[in-house]
Parts: sequence; structure tokens; C-alpha cells
Amino acid sequence: MSQRAIRWSRRGGQLACLAPWLLACLPLMALANAPAPSPSPQHSAPLQAASAHSIAPRPFSARYRLEVEGWPAAYVDHRLSREGDYWESLMETNIQVARGSERGRFMLQDEGVQSLYYASGYALLGVGDSYQLDAEPLEALPDRQTALFAFSRRIISGDCADSPCDIRYLDHKGREERLRVHTQGRSRITLPAGSFEAITAEAWEVDEPDRRLLFRFHPEVPGLLLSVDYHRDGKRRSQLRLSRLTLPD
Repeated sequence: MSQRAIRWSRRGGQLACLAPWLLACLPLMALANAPAPSPSPQHSAPLQAASAHSIAPRPFSARYRLEVEGWPAAYVDHRLSREGDYWESLMETNIQVARGSERGRFMLQDEGVQSLYYASGYALLGVGDSYQLDAEPLEALPDRQTALFAFSRRIISGDCADSPCDIRYLDHKGREERLRVHTQGRSRITLPAGSFEAITAEAWEVDEPDRRLLFRFHPEVPGLLLSVDYHRDGKRRSQLRLSRLTLPD
């Protein structure tokens, strides 16, 4: 095999690991490749915490700039919209040799957020795959897109501040994943899209404490990512920044 072919094979293998989701939002799944141990009762909490129920969703259209170590920068489009009785979160991206998309549909109920449907797909060097989850497997735990909305809603409401809490959700194949999260507080950050008040939350895999994520959420727009940094071995490996935001009147 030629050196060029070997180089593309290695890069293709790396992309294949990323493509199923975060070609649409890399950092969250970079931390969730291995299952975490079962949490202690005081740490475990459902995504739909009661204090988060009052945080109403707002439609938005956003674009993020995604930078991954060793790869050219890419852009991720993210839209949260109301479609009749349900909400839909959609992420899409397209880079030189790959493209991907992921959508989750959910309803707001008295007891929290209920996932209804999930679909994702990706193509890498002309070869790809697609995934779907219907309402039955999503009854107990949310899909990734719904989890992102519910997770940010909890952080905005002040959860996970006094002590870390666990976030549970299903990956694109319906497997349970878990992250431990701790809210760190508020600060003001400047991004290509402007200056924003941000709520920072750190997330990590219990078995991989050297892998850390720093999420920064908008305090009034659940589901919107202002920025995400992924750190491994003390070094930032990827970053996502809000570069454009549209909030309908």
C-alpha cells in the first residue's frame, strides 16, 4: 500500500470514529466512547430535573466553527425549531471528505422532556451509514440531540452546581452513555458571533479523568452551544465556537 493510501486510511479511521455524531458536534461524544461505571445514588439524577421545567425553549439557527487537531476547520449548522406539537434539534456538517447530520425530536411534558424520534447519517469518502431510534427505546432515556437540550436546560436552571451529577442518554445505536457534570459558574465570553454571558459546565468520563469537556451555554437559550473545548492529557484537542446566531422575533 502506498504511503498516501496509508495516510488516508489512518485519517479515515479517525473520521469514522467521529462521523456518527460529531461531525455534528465532536466534543460530547469524544468523551463517551467507553461506558462509565454505575454511579452512586447521590450522584445520579434524571435529565429532566424538576427545577429545569420552567426554562422554555426558544427557536434558533446557529453556526459553529469546529477545529479538530490535525484537521482543517469545519462548520456545523444547528437549528432548534418547533414543528407542530414537538420540537426538533438538527445538526449538519460537511467537510472535505465527510458529511454528517443528526436530528432528534422531543415533546415538553409536565414531568420533563420526552424523546420521540432520532435519526443520523454520515458519509466518509463516499461510504456511510444511517441510524434511527423510535419512541420505544427512547421512552426511558433521551437521544443525543434531546439530551443536549435537556442537559443545557438543567445547567441553566442551576443544577449540578453544589455537587456533580450524572447525565444519561442513548448513543446513535441505542446504547446507554453517561457523563459526570459539574457547573462552574458564569462569565462573559467574546466569540465570532458576539459577546455573551455564558454558564460553564465541565464534563468528564469517570474512567477517563484526563479527558475533559468545557461546555459554555447561553443562559436564556436551551440547547445552544456558545463553545465547547475538549481536553485530553492536559492539552486542548478540539474546540467549537459559535460563529453565527439567529433568534427569530
